[in-house]
Amino acid sequence: MTCPNCQATVSDDANFCPNCGTELDNDPTVVYLPLEDRKEHPLTPAEAAAVEGIRGFALVVEQGPRAGMTFVLNPGITTVGRHPDSDIFLDDVTVSRHHCRFIVQEGRLMVEDSGSTNGTYVNESRVDSAELKAGDEVLVGRFHFLVVHGNA
Repeated sequence: MTCPNCQATVSDDANFCPNCGTELDNDPTVVYLPLEDRKEHPLTPAEAAAVEGIRGFALVVEQGPRAGMTFVLNPGITTVGRHPDSDIFLDDVTVSRHHCRFIVQEGRLMVEDSGSTNGTYVNESRVDSAELKAGDEVLVGRFHFLVVHGNA
């Protein structure tokens, strides 16, 4: 595998990069994207859709901690929060323990706030529930996610 921070070659069972010390996530639903050539968004929706391994919907962290990391959303419910049992664990005080959930069903993607303290925002508007499409921005605490849709 390749370190997402410094691009060094790292063994598949490593938890940290021996070159730069970056913590590595060995979760198969996480796709690492290259850090070079970042602009406002790390990738356009078309670029993210072309990344190998993304089939269906995914969330690219475009700003905030873990920028550039992509979470592939499987059919069903994906929980997001500061609780360690969350499907997408975001260890930051701006994120509630049970912040929100993403629901992929019948080719559609929805986000539902789980009563979070700071709220869930879609394209700068606070929402309790919203249908998402490629190119939408979802704000969860300090994490800015870009919704992408791939056909890999």
